[in-house]
Amino acid sequence: MTRIVAVANQKGGVGKTTTAISLAWELAARGLYCLLVDLDPQANATSGLGIEPGEATMYDVLIEEAPLADVIVAISERLDLAPSTADLAGAEVELVPAMAREYRLKRALEDLDRPYDVVIIDCPPSLGLLTLNALSAANEALVPVQCEYLALEGLSQLTRTLEAVRRNLNSGLRIGGLLLTMYDGRTNLGQQVAEEVRRHFPNTFKAVIPRNVRVSEAPSHGLPVGRYAPSSPAAKAYREFAAEFVGAGPKVEAKA
Repeated sequence: MTRIVAVANQKGGVGKTTTAISLAWELAARGLYCLLVDLDPQANATSGLGIEPGEATMYDVLIEEAPLADVIVAISERLDLAPSTADLAGAEVELVPAMAREYRLKRALEDLDRPYDVVIIDCPPSLGLLTLNALSAANEALVPVQCEYLALEGLSQLTRTLEAVRRNLNSGLRIGGLLLTMYDGRTNLGQQVAEEVRRHFPNTFKAVIPRNVRVSEAPSHGLPVGRYAPSSPAAKAYREFAAEFVGAGPKVEAKA
């Protein structure tokens, strides 16, 4: 069974897109076939991989019900991207009167006949219809958490939303884990927030992503940090996280 992961947090600037790109890249490097779905109208996962959207994007998949296979772009031998565009911002409104509006992405993924091991969905920083589509299609949610106190405020709201989705839309959804990002071990604040998150959420991953300038530089080159600066602390941390992510989920055998 394909492992479908929604990278979600309604707070912006916590490292969702960097995490989605880096995890997809590292899993592909480990031999897994991955699809990264950019469901954010800001399209940062698309531009962060150096892709200019073509005529068909995720907007067409959700609104026009175009086949997902028609929009997919190859990034590497084992990594594909379903690109986004700013037009996707209008989908939040256009989906409101649509039939089965929360299941457009789920149906598109079910109709896809490519044998992906993992599908990673980069969600927008909100809990609107785009994120609900991602959570309805996913079998687990990955929650990046910035190591600052303000980032903790929305976690209770997010967990309530995940529980509501589980009750009403997707009974198979689980919280795959929380990932601590933008960690600065030199400050007491970073250490305290990390301890607080681990105390309240035992399923927090052991890997911690540090603050690192290479993470900010990589998107301007259209590359994941693991390729742009493979020896940087952030790249090493994402490799450790990818290994832990594989071990924490259902066993997936890389396809030949």
